[in-house]
Amino acid sequence: MELSERKLKILQAIIADFIASGEPVGSRTLSKRLDMNISPATIRNEMADLEEMGYLTHPHTSAGRVPSDMAYRLYVDQMMQHSELPEAEKEAISQKMADSAVELDKTIEHAAEILSEMTNMMSFAITPKADERKIRYINFLPVDERTVVLMIVAEDGKVSNTAIKLTCDYNEDNLELMSKVMTHNFKGHTVSQVLTMDIIDMFENDIYALGNLPGSVMPGFMKTLESMLNVELYMDGYTNIFDLPEYSDVNKARSFLQLVENKDEFTQVLVNRDSGLVVTIGDENSPDMKDCSLITADYKVNGKLVGKLGVIGPKRMKYGEISSVIKYLTDNISKTFQIEGPADSEDTDSGPHETADIAAAEPEGGGSSGPGEENTPKEPKVNE
Repeated sequence: MELSERKLKILQAIIADFIASGEPVGSRTLSKRLDMNISPATIRNEMADLEEMGYLTHPHTSAGRVPSDMAYRLYVDQMMQHSELPEAEKEAISQKMADSAVELDKTIEHAAEILSEMTNMMSFAITPKADERKIRYINFLPVDERTVVLMIVAEDGKVSNTAIKLTCDYNEDNLELMSKVMTHNFKGHTVSQVLTMDIIDMFENDIYALGNLPGSVMPGFMKTLESMLNVELYMDGYTNIFDLPEYSDVNKARSFLQLVENKDEFTQVLVNRDSGLVVTIGDENSPDMKDCSLITADYKVNGKLVGKLGVIGPKRMKYGEISSVIKYLTDNISKTFQIEGPADSEDTDSGPHETADIAAAEPEGGGSSGPGEENTPKEPKVNE
């Protein structure tokens, strides 16, 4: 059953009312607020249809209805107003940000504080650590005619294997040349430094031999680098959750705090999120976050993605307003740290990150790794 215009208006009104009040919405309350000339009985019937379709749920303790995850998704995708922030708020944010716009990490930490203050939510930001990983070498292993395994080895011994589906043919000579060129260009650089480079331009001298292979490999390469980022997590606004009715129960509040205090897991969730302004609701998150919504957006240095800024909270949140604040803050950071002018290319969403269950090859010359260590292949040599 498709949603009629009337059902859409009723659903939008229910979502708006519930976000504002936190109380289940009844048909009589709705009929007083809707400027549609419909009776409470008709609204009740429409609400029953919406519940049957999965857009509303019916708490046992109330006669009213509350939006489901599916309703919030429809709201975010089709109904949410992406409003511009008032000029006064923009000016206030810009002034506050200018006070810390000297070092990136201090700016990001300050941005998380401002975001928490403006949204009354728990905010977070991730940024690369000063001692982040440096690349040692890169290798490609053939799997089948359109699949290769990308292997990136860091100087600290971290090995990342990723299966990449290609859009073009390749041969072993192509892969060997790609390994040599990429190792030569990126060896000794940090992961975040590589993420800010114009990578495709580095293959200009080898484009005849490599053809379309660099362009086919790059989305998976960038996604793998993002998963290797050694990042700093900043969080602010822990006490804000105690002002939300969803966490008035001490046990629920404790569970939420335990979730975000597991910083390693939470950081990995943030690193693996897609680029752009991303809203995930309820079951779209991992099972331990099924009662939460996350909104994140990227910020950039010199036009290249570096980190993320966002909020986590109950599914009942002001998605439009919060998204606008996050977007303005990340745009402000990106402009502040724009060094060489606008980026030449758009970010590419490479789809889900896939890790190959393929063991790394043993180095030439024999020997095996110790307990708990990955075998490490021989570093490709480059004729300089």
